[in-house]
Amino acid sequence: MSKTLTLLATLLSGSVAFAQKDTVRTSVLDEVIVTANKTEQKQSTTGKVITVISKEQIEKSTGKTVAQILNEQAGIVINGALSNAGSVQTVFMRGAGAGRTLIMMDGIPVNDPSQISNDFDLNFFSLNDVERIEVCKGAQSTLYGSDAIAGVINIITTKANITKPVNAKATLTAGNYGTYKTNLQFYGKAGKFTYTTRYARLQTNGFSAAYDNVGNRNFDNDGYLGNSGNAAVQYQATRNLMLKAFTQYSQYTAAVDASGFTDKNAYDIHNKNHTSGFGFVYKGNSVSINGNYQYTKQHRNYDDNASNGSPVFSMNDYDATSQFAELYSSVKLGGGFTLLAGIDYRYGLMNNQYRSVSAFGPFNSNFDEQWNDQKSGYASLHFNNQKFSAELGGRVTNHSRYGTHYTYTFNPAYNFDEHYRIFASLATAFKAPSLYQLANPVKFNGTAANLEAEVATNWEAGLQHKYEKFSDRIVFFYRKTGNGIDYNNVSSSTPGNVRTTGYFNYVLQETRGIEYEVSFRPAEKLTLTGNYTFITAQETTQSRINFKDTLYNYSLRRPTHNINVTAGYQFTKGLYASVSGKYAGDRYDVGGYKTADVRLDSYFIVGAYAEYKFGEMLKIFADIQNIGNKKFYEVRGYNGIPTLVTIGGTYNL
Repeated sequence: MSKTLTLLATLLSGSVAFAQKDTVRTSVLDEVIVTANKTEQKQSTTGKVITVISKEQIEKSTGKTVAQILNEQAGIVINGALSNAGSVQTVFMRGAGAGRTLIMMDGIPVNDPSQISNDFDLNFFSLNDVERIEVCKGAQSTLYGSDAIAGVINIITTKANITKPVNAKATLTAGNYGTYKTNLQFYGKAGKFTYTTRYARLQTNGFSAAYDNVGNRNFDNDGYLGNSGNAAVQYQATRNLMLKAFTQYSQYTAAVDASGFTDKNAYDIHNKNHTSGFGFVYKGNSVSINGNYQYTKQHRNYDDNASNGSPVFSMNDYDATSQFAELYSSVKLGGGFTLLAGIDYRYGLMNNQYRSVSAFGPFNSNFDEQWNDQKSGYASLHFNNQKFSAELGGRVTNHSRYGTHYTYTFNPAYNFDEHYRIFASLATAFKAPSLYQLANPVKFNGTAANLEAEVATNWEAGLQHKYEKFSDRIVFFYRKTGNGIDYNNVSSSTPGNVRTTGYFNYVLQETRGIEYEVSFRPAEKLTLTGNYTFITAQETTQSRINFKDTLYNYSLRRPTHNINVTAGYQFTKGLYASVSGKYAGDRYDVGGYKTADVRLDSYFIVGAYAEYKFGEMLKIFADIQNIGNKKFYEVRGYNGIPTLVTIGGTYNL
């Protein structure tokens, strides 16, 4: 264990030892959450592992992105969060691979059917548009369907407790590397109508995405320009019935490089996303009914105008459409029992066109329009009294391409008193093959991409401990994933096993880990928070050197040890400042074609934040990331962030 890791672990354990001396027996805030069971409930009434990123935490992270604030949570690695703006943001939760964490916006799944792993681009979210984030870890396919193998991230944008007819909020920031951010919001409540409108813009000259390992090749900076706008309206038709509608449009252009260690000065990506939908909520004394419909259209364009001066042109376009509809009801049965039951429908469509011109002449290829759909029904029975709570549920899903699949979950929890509680979970999950994987034209076992769903079983258990000034939670988890989907880019055939280049099923993964989270207030104005994640994984998959099946005792780009710590101090009513540190341990990345994986060194970076509030209307702030300009790499051959400085102000009317 490195000296840095030892120091951070000592700080965490030291704060725990000191905090346990606090024996003040008063109630602690028990947050209301919605992600655990699709309905509002107190966090203490579920056995699921929920982390809430509050509005207050978000407002004290103004210089960061959604990916960066998620990257600071226990059990989560967002590979690309600390790279140049516009980099691919790959979510690794509890060691699971890309696309195994379901992203939701206001409780509705969002994805991109044209992406290899069906995952959603976090670059489309502006942190200023987010009210709170709920992270629910562990297998969640029973309630949320495909892709929720490791958990779900629910990004909540709807505002609560709006009372005035007109409100306005403006945030302006500036930083080094020619970085400017703008956010404007108008919202209010007039009679039975509540409305919200937002606009966000981010532009930066950036730095070189690729790392110059020679040091004298003068790689150019890779800039980014993004815009996002959204609007939502709610109408309280009756005391029990609320109608809602929303729309969001996001687009960005980012300059990218050719590959790791390789610059390119005329290569851009242009991404667009448009999401609209409507729904209703009915709340009675013992019955609630929710209905939602969402339509999403996405376009991705990769425009390569030149290849370092060579007469080469290429244009790669992806278009995708997805639809989601659901209807579910929660019924209080009495005696502490609540029944949740629902149905949902998911539809995805994608196509791809590639065009290029080179010294060998023009070339065109495409994926013809591909589609699939899923129909699901699910139910869960939840019991809760003052001491014990439990959830038992199941889902059946019929997929148009691979057939029927079943999942289940069992979540018990027990509160010994107001300070101690234990919880556990046994749940299964699945990930349907993406349209991109199914549409891959290369043959597999003589047929066109004959893939099956990836399946996983998750066990977890933990202990939570709360006092007035101190709280912590430790969770042990184990996940076994079978029938995993991977890509064979090494061999065209395998002796004794007919496998050709393309996507295939047979990856096996076992992941074990520990998550520890702690919050401690040793003095009235001082707050210390931290988390530590330990993950160990074993994967049996295609060797990255040859065509043999190989056991790897790690997962690519996912460190075994991860630590985040923050110390915040409220100097006066208006002045607040904090210092934070992030440690990521050693991990491996792909070394190249038919080359052994390469170990990336651990890193420790420090950041700081300060704000001053002039009453309720004006706030000025400053944020610094990577103080000391530590050189590090999230992805082999690509730069991590240098020192980034952001200053700005927020005005509320």
